[in-house]
Amino acid sequence: MRTAPDGTAYDIFGSPQSLWVVLIHGLGLNKACWQWTIPALQNDFCILTYDLYGHGMSADPPDTPSLSLFSRQLLGVMDHCNAPSAAIVGFSLGGMIARRFAQDIPARVDALGILHSPHQRTAEAQAAIRARVDQAREHGPEVTVEAALKRWFTTDFRAANPDMMGTVRGWVLANRTGVYHTVYSVLADGIDEIAAPTPPISCPTLVITGDEDYGNGPEMTRAIAAEITGAQTLILNGLRHMALAEDPEAINGPLQRFLKNI
Repeated sequence: MRTAPDGTAYDIFGSPQSLWVVLIHGLGLNKACWQWTIPALQNDFCILTYDLYGHGMSADPPDTPSLSLFSRQLLGVMDHCNAPSAAIVGFSLGGMIARRFAQDIPARVDALGILHSPHQRTAEAQAAIRARVDQAREHGPEVTVEAALKRWFTTDFRAANPDMMGTVRGWVLANRTGVYHTVYSVLADGIDEIAAPTPPISCPTLVITGDEDYGNGPEMTRAIAAEITGAQTLILNGLRHMALAEDPEAINGPLQRFLKNI
């Protein structure tokens, strides 16, 4: 693990002479969530993973968390690593950050991979996520983690893989109570920053979700793609939010083919 001047913990895999691919994790997780993805990509690309502010081994956010703050963090770690541009692949909140970055600094974006990421929600869904933010503010990440695991993994997979559930649970519980809810608020309220971008995003884009990802489902994936010129979509059958861990090849194969063809 290495650390940038702003306190961002990061790792690099593969050759810097290859196309750079930046992997951005989701809320409550850390760069270790890409352990199922990196082996499929590192022989062909230079992979940069890092912990978002307030997650993993990175410093706490220097300002009130927002998509713009996380976009600046991404720019900072790319500059520190001398990555002139990259394909930006974001999972969940990471997909929101990727879109914000593509709006802010399009010249640094070769392509986008948007995995299981939200778009504008119904009033009911928005109320539900705001309620979880309030719970996290009062009680910390432990109050939401068990419900999250049910949303993230299919029932049979959870039962058959207690060790993985323990690993992911541990990642979430390691988040700092005073910070976690402030980042959760970005996931809940940041959509308006990136919906209907003007000017529209036009880089090659692949948008993926699972047909059982109830908070970031197919209708959201199609709505995201509809706002990005030429974007491709992929809906994975029988998978929920963390398909990248439950069935890595379902993500890795299409992502690898997409990146090789940009």
